[in-house]
Amino acid sequence: MTRDNTPNQSLGTVDWSELNRPLPEWYRDAKFGIMVHWGAYSVPAWAEPIGELGTVASETWFHHSPYAEWYWNTIRFEDSPARQFHRETYGDAPYDDFLDAWVVDAFEPDRWLELFSEAGAKYIVPTSKHHDGITLWDAPGTATRNTVHRGPKRDLLQAIERATRKAGLRFGVYYSGGLDWSISNLPPIDAIPGLDIFGPARTIRPRDAAYAAYAYLHVRDLIDRYKPALIWNDIEWPDAGKHGGSLGLLELFRHYYATVPDGVVNDRWGDTHSDYLTSEYKARLELEKAGAWENTRGIGLSFGYNRVEDARCTLSGLELLRHLVDIVSRGGNLLLNVGPTAGGAIPDLQREALNYLGRWMRDGTAAIHGSRPLETAVARTSDEPWVRWTKNVDFAWAILDRPGPVILDLNPEAIEIGSAVTASGQPVEAKWDGDRCLLQLDPAADDLPPLVRFPLR
Repeated sequence: MTRDNTPNQSLGTVDWSELNRPLPEWYRDAKFGIMVHWGAYSVPAWAEPIGELGTVASETWFHHSPYAEWYWNTIRFEDSPARQFHRETYGDAPYDDFLDAWVVDAFEPDRWLELFSEAGAKYIVPTSKHHDGITLWDAPGTATRNTVHRGPKRDLLQAIERATRKAGLRFGVYYSGGLDWSISNLPPIDAIPGLDIFGPARTIRPRDAAYAAYAYLHVRDLIDRYKPALIWNDIEWPDAGKHGGSLGLLELFRHYYATVPDGVVNDRWGDTHSDYLTSEYKARLELEKAGAWENTRGIGLSFGYNRVEDARCTLSGLELLRHLVDIVSRGGNLLLNVGPTAGGAIPDLQREALNYLGRWMRDGTAAIHGSRPLETAVARTSDEPWVRWTKNVDFAWAILDRPGPVILDLNPEAIEIGSAVTASGQPVEAKWDGDRCLLQLDPAADDLPPLVRFPLR
């Protein structure tokens, strides 16, 4: 494969609009998915938990990245704490030693899916290839640099796919089309403007035709083998592949939709085509205001497992619930990342947050799955008390974060409060005070945040 970074194929003019179509209802109704970052980076599992993406200057971010899956990039900076950790722990060991040291001895995919399903996830998106270029299946052109031939010695993607379908959830794939550190001689990424993750070409990522064909054949193989309901590309797509001819991105999208008619793709393919937009932690929040969108983040500050993270930088169950509900109330989906240990165990803090969400979902699913945002002319959100609203066809749902007396800002002509009940059907004491509704919410036996169902007029 060429290591030249020149986009050596004419891009021509492509009319991406031929791919436009209504968003499949399954995705709009799902509301909640689980992403899984699992790779050779899960062996060192080390990063500095400095903050959320979108809150830290890019000049600081890459030298001190909190993303453990970016370990290979971070240790390339001579002065980075990650480089110091690597030297003290592994000496001068090359990154690929982690692939050979990757032992999967606690991986129970059916148990994963039981946890994810009970938490309310409707789709699962594991990494098939991250920026380190190691694939979790026997991808074409990778020779032995994959988990089938080295390290785990198994098709991890297939194991997750089978467990996902067995659990009745939709299976998707994450693929890093924009970066592959194993096939390029590019310098380490040190600033977001230089990377230009979502915009025009820059020299910091591979753009040439050889890499474009390599990535094309990977994704084509993923489509043919696994028929994923969702393809979550990351960073960008090599510019030499953004054309309508053979091995081009337009052809790839056409093949995908012909193979999976209700499949969806995200927006990280450059200025080409997407079914929905994505934000990440606190970055790109401006995209959460219109159309179909999805926020993605980890339970902690990293996507890959980070041994340094503790409860101070990890969402509690209540914080996770509030984040999900806030996103759903505004019309979005949440793609929440889980980062297993190298062995395949779900870390305790991540499991605890998902278990909390699962307990709430036993009654709360009707307010989340298949719901839509409630119009502000009917009821208005509040941060004190904390309340968010969703609706079904005939009902409005008020989702709060604590019991007790609550004042809600409602339209008396749009909502019937006399028939207010909890999700389990228990009547709720409610009365009007002008155009405000006074609720008395008793603590639930399970000590979970309450939600109240109101008939719509």
